[in-house]
Amino acid sequence: MSIKPREHWSSRTGFVMAAVGSAVGLGNMWRFSYLTAENGGAAFVVLYLVVTLLVGLPILLAELVVGRGSQRSPIRALVHFGGRAWTPLGFVFVAAGFLILSYYSVIAGWTLRYAGIVLFSGFDATIADRFEDVASGWDAFAFHLLFMAVTVAIVAGGIKSGIERSAIVLIPALVLIVCGLALYAATLDGATQGYAYYLDTDFSKIRSLRVLKDATGQAFFSLSLGMGAMLTYASYLGRDHHLPNESVVIASADMAIAFIAGLVVFPLIFALGLSDEVGGSTVGALFITLPHAFAGMGAIGRVVGILFFAALIVGALTSAISLLEVVVASAIDGLGWSRHRAAWVMGIAIAVLGAPSAWSTEVLGVIDQIANNLFLLGGGLALALFVGWVMKDPIAEVRAGAEGIRWFFLWRTFLRFAVPVGLGFVLLQAVPDTWNAVVKLFES
Repeated sequence: MSIKPREHWSSRTGFVMAAVGSAVGLGNMWRFSYLTAENGGAAFVVLYLVVTLLVGLPILLAELVVGRGSQRSPIRALVHFGGRAWTPLGFVFVAAGFLILSYYSVIAGWTLRYAGIVLFSGFDATIADRFEDVASGWDAFAFHLLFMAVTVAIVAGGIKSGIERSAIVLIPALVLIVCGLALYAATLDGATQGYAYYLDTDFSKIRSLRVLKDATGQAFFSLSLGMGAMLTYASYLGRDHHLPNESVVIASADMAIAFIAGLVVFPLIFALGLSDEVGGSTVGALFITLPHAFAGMGAIGRVVGILFFAALIVGALTSAISLLEVVVASAIDGLGWSRHRAAWVMGIAIAVLGAPSAWSTEVLGVIDQIANNLFLLGGGLALALFVGWVMKDPIAEVRAGAEGIRWFFLWRTFLRFAVPVGLGFVLLQAVPDTWNAVVKLFES
């Protein structure tokens, strides 16, 4: 089957904005902040940076190299460089995008519902009590479908007119909203206590294997690694792009937005005296504790709440676009479908798959663990082995557009040895947790 002429980004800025959008999502707005607060504060930030530098960046660069070098979607890209024996890994990437988006869009639907509540009726003292109604049932399914429809419409528009155009508008808007909220939060009476809780430094906590697993999982999910998203986006690049520089820009922007989000969340919570409500649930913080805080702020709380949920929607949408693009690009390359057909058919299929998550938060939580602990980490490990040992000359490919750099041999050495050892170790910790969650779901 012949491959149709491939679209390309119109500019470096368009690609970087889209890639940052893929990396920045709902997890940046709370999960990173919570993990930082619970796992050593600034010490966890240091650990996260080390993991990102030694594991995340090498794999991010590997995805960009495979994508740009092949000019194909995940399945065909791996076949191009490694032969048909690597077809299953390509299917793992596509399956990861399919599975993650099926429940991710359910959570994004919650953000749409909350944004509608605050926009049209404002927050009141009972807002936190509405979460159970919002999180499951027909309402959750309806907003899940609405979010998927918006995502499909953007992806169906193409690389330049759909994905790139939306990213160039949405990412600067997200940065402005988050930075503006952080500046406002700094003026609140509880800001100092919030910062102290967020960044209290305790190096003893990061010696735990669980904390290492959390840091690695956050790096992977946050950078959209192990799911073929960066590989797919890179397949629309020309060979003049400086992939190492762009890898650093993407990772730095992702980290910065996640860090700044923590400077918003914790001052808000502590200023309203809700520190006792901070718990281990991402869902609880975003959809129960924070709305409770906004309700207690009076009129200004409505404005802050609208901006905060707008930021959540933007982050969710830009990440969802990249996940759907993995599946759509694979259908275009592998089945010869038009972009419009691939976007709508695959979008509908993903929406149907998300129905169980829309009706049960327990199902959603288990699917999240399976996707994060098995698909992403396993896919990243396999890709490191592929580029480190199987791909004929990845250094020649990464040098295109970056001829002056001399450390590429270290990059491949990390992919061959350090990254597989680190990810294999983390997988050994993650698999039992995932299995226990699946068993518990079926027992209930």
